[in-house]
Amino acid sequence: MTTAPTTPKLAVASDLHEHEHQDLRVFGLLTFLVSESLMFGALFAVFLIFRSEFPAWPPEDTEVELLVPAINTVILVSSSFVIHYGDVAIKKGDVAGLRKWYWLTALMGAIFLAGQVYEYLTLGYGLTTNVFANCFYVMTGFHGLHVLVGILLILGVIWRSYIPNHYTAEKHVGPALAEIYWHFVDGIWVILFVLIYVLAFVG
Repeated sequence: MTTAPTTPKLAVASDLHEHEHQDLRVFGLLTFLVSESLMFGALFAVFLIFRSEFPAWPPEDTEVELLVPAINTVILVSSSFVIHYGDVAIKKGDVAGLRKWYWLTALMGAIFLAGQVYEYLTLGYGLTTNVFANCFYVMTGFHGLHVLVGILLILGVIWRSYIPNHYTAEKHVGPALAEIYWHFVDGIWVILFVLIYVLAFVG
């Protein structure tokens, strides 16, 4: 006579399956971020090549505003610390804390995008003005798209957090993935800020 598997064995099997599933999701995100890094890297390389070929970069008729992008940089970099507080909260089982910090991160991301739109509207040149303007809009616009995707991911985490026991101290891979993606977006922006804005002022 055979006996049914005991409850502890079923629980262990379920935990192992969940762990493997989480590992695949993390691996998938990291693979995606590597591919995105390659695309951004290609844009950075093209930008630096053009910068080395032109006698004046940016061209004299293309002014670069520093104040708004600097404020945006402070906001976006600070948001990396804010979203981390949310991850710390859920690891303690504090779902309300997760929501609070993730809402604040989404708000900071939205403010960043609003600042970027304001910058576009006040620059005085467009995508086809010259090579620098083309690089500027492609690079910052592509990054802005990633910020928007990050905000949607964060909002998705917040929405799922209202499902009872969806995120717990033991089960929180969703918030972790959103945090990893957001740190990636922040890191890319720091590089963009240095290449486009800082180098334009230091010559």
